Amino acid sequence: MNDVPILKPQANRVVTLGCRLNAYEGAVIEAQAGEAGVENAIVVNTCAVTGEAVRQARQTIRRLARENPDAQLIVTGCAAQTEPETFAEMAEVDLVLGNAEKVDATQWRRIAGANSPDFGVAAAEKLRVNDIMEVRELAPHMIDGLSERTRAFVQVQNGCDHRCTFCIIPFGRGNARSVPIGEAVQQVQRLVDSGHLEVVLTGVDLTSWGPDLPGAPRLGDLVQAILTHVPDLPRLRLSSIDSIEADPALIDAIGDDRRVMPHLHLSLQSGDDMILKRMKRRHLRDDAIAFCDTIRARRPDIVFGADIITGFPTETEAMFENSMRLVEECGLTFLHVFPYSARKGTPAAKMPQVPVAARKDRAARLRALGAERRDAYLYTRVGQQESVLVERDGRGHTQGFAEVTVDGLGIKDGALLEARITGVEEGRLRACLPE
Repeated sequence: MNDVPILKPQANRVVTLGCRLNAYEGAVIEAQAGEAGVENAIVVNTCAVTGEAVRQARQTIRRLARENPDAQLIVTGCAAQTEPETFAEMAEVDLVLGNAEKVDATQWRRIAGANSPDFGVAAAEKLRVNDIMEVRELAPHMIDGLSERTRAFVQVQNGCDHRCTFCIIPFGRGNARSVPIGEAVQQVQRLVDSGHLEVVLTGVDLTSWGPDLPGAPRLGDLVQAILTHVPDLPRLRLSSIDSIEADPALIDAIGDDRRVMPHLHLSLQSGDDMILKRMKRRHLRDDAIAFCDTIRARRPDIVFGADIITGFPTETEAMFENSMRLVEECGLTFLHVFPYSARKGTPAAKMPQVPVAARKDRAARLRALGAERRDAYLYTRVGQQESVLVERDGRGHTQGFAEVTVDGLGIKDGALLEARITGVEEGRLRACLPE
């Protein structure tokens, strides 16, 4: 998990670790801190998905403190929400903000107006972290665009009502909350009006969008509304989805409207039914296979990615092999592989653990398979013409989310162009402009 710089080089800096949703919220922090008049602050927006993510957050904080000894160091994000005392006890940290507080403009005004005694105080006084489970609505932090991005992320959902046995994230994000359709449509229109050519709908549990809103709409209703009411949006993309929650309207949108990008990242986690039950997932392996078959029949150019955990408690070698086979049976192309990481307070942490070495070995084998699958797909694109959204320095993504470098003079960031694929190089496509 690499640092994702969100702010331009200015008096303040936001460093975001982890997911795209954090990146979105980093842009909100940038806007609110700047408008409040916060100066000379470094905000570390942390991730808590694994123990390694928390370790990297602490390491990043120490490095930033060494490099910027005069800056106020503020820590927020999921790790700050789930382990506030861990960060408050760090001498390098001046303030710890919870996940709800980090997108609260009032907090940034407090910080901007604070005198120096408000920073560098005792650990117990450094905490501004409330009970995330008490939050019932999404904060009104709509933004008009993400700086230096041609692909814009729109947070339409936050939190999660499910309790997968391995996952700490609900305790960092709270219960599921949804942005109303009208507000989401308006934001997408603003982004299109400001020049963004691709919008990505994102959330902690995106496919659970809607039940908390009047009439209990489904994600497909939101997607259909965006496509209908923002007709000049060229590309709409979905972040990670839970396939078992995909509703008929969503499947219709993916199958029928070419503005919906043919790339879905699935939260699968395992290919073994017993492990899925012990994870407290809501699907079995046959459900995942059936979903992929259904979508591929509707949209033959679809490209699937997936999250898979290796070495979950009680996983045997035979169970792991079921995950390996699922890659082929679902036709997966892009894999995000995670060795299981025990998170304190989760049920899985109390189950019989697989040795760490076995977890890592299985992750390495699955990643190798993933690299083979990715490269095999990339080579099928050689000689084809692809629509590419250029993000920076001639680099961008195809509709199927393959990374691509387009060679040629005068290619501008933000351009949506047709390119001819000429080869494959280090896990990405190479392309040139058609003659």
